[in-house]
Amino acid sequence: MTAARRRWLATVLALVAAATVAVVPSAPGYAAPNPTPTPAAPKEKAVPMLGDVLESTGRQYAKAKAVLDKSRRQQLQAEIQLQQAEQKIQELRPQIAQFAAESYRSGRITAMTAMLNASDPNGFLERATALERINQYNASKLNALIDAEKLVAEAKAKIDAEVATQKAATESIAKQKRTAEKALDLVGGGISLTGGEDLVSATSPKARPAPRAADGSWPDESCNQNDPTTSGCITKRTLHAYQEVKRAGFNKFVGCYRPGGPFEHPKGRACDWSLRSSGFARASNRSEKLYGNNLAAFLVRNADALGILYVIWYKRIWFPATGWKSYSGESDHTDHVHMSML
Repeated sequence: MTAARRRWLATVLALVAAATVAVVPSAPGYAAPNPTPTPAAPKEKAVPMLGDVLESTGRQYAKAKAVLDKSRRQQLQAEIQLQQAEQKIQELRPQIAQFAAESYRSGRITAMTAMLNASDPNGFLERATALERINQYNASKLNALIDAEKLVAEAKAKIDAEVATQKAATESIAKQKRTAEKALDLVGGGISLTGGEDLVSATSPKARPAPRAADGSWPDESCNQNDPTTSGCITKRTLHAYQEVKRAGFNKFVGCYRPGGPFEHPKGRACDWSLRSSGFARASNRSEKLYGNNLAAFLVRNADALGILYVIWYKRIWFPATGWKSYSGESDHTDHVHMSML
């Protein structure tokens, strides 16, 4: 074989090897090395520290709210126990008072008096048995009264403790609200809004709640679920919210994972809900605007059930601690509803 022939063959083999490597499928998993981005994904410019502040305050707010909700439930249980114990005391006290008064007037009945008043042995046994029953009955009533009074004291102490817990949680919520408002000022969030025109939160469907921790908080989640909208990944909570939005009838185009950009998309904790069947384009008629309004209203109404961090739609941003605020980021979000998750 000539030298030129050998060089030609080496070149062919190298090209074949390169082609073989190029077509080898990647190992199965939730995300390919270069996940397919959302088609025509809206551009978002990172505002310095805004995303970090919103995430931090959102998580602290959710944590404080979970503590507050749990404490209120426990206080309610303690108040029910208190009411039941006080009712028991009201029932027992007259009976105990009557027994005490009778014992004072006639003298306490003892085994000795029962024996002295008996005319025969059988009569003594009958009186002794009756005496024992009376004493057991009265003792049980007295013990029940003592137990009920103990429950009252415990329930009152627990209520006081829950009130203190709720005060601390309320103060934390107020702090997160102030912090969030300062952060939102960076994107024009100084103007409070009541919810915007055409929002129909009162008639939005109810979503099935996402799983929480035993204490009611939202645990951290990894991006380990297949994203139905790209070849990337999303969290379990994001997937649940995605499925609930779809179940509510919002079936137009949506994109979740993005490998780059600010905020929650690269973490698998955000989705952009378009107004059209494919791609993104600004609302061009009342029907598309109403679709976005209804979708945003659904997310807001079910924010606590789904674990929503914030919603952005049509120059507005909704944050649990602040409600609706004006928004003037690089993307005015007139072409999609943005959903970020805890």
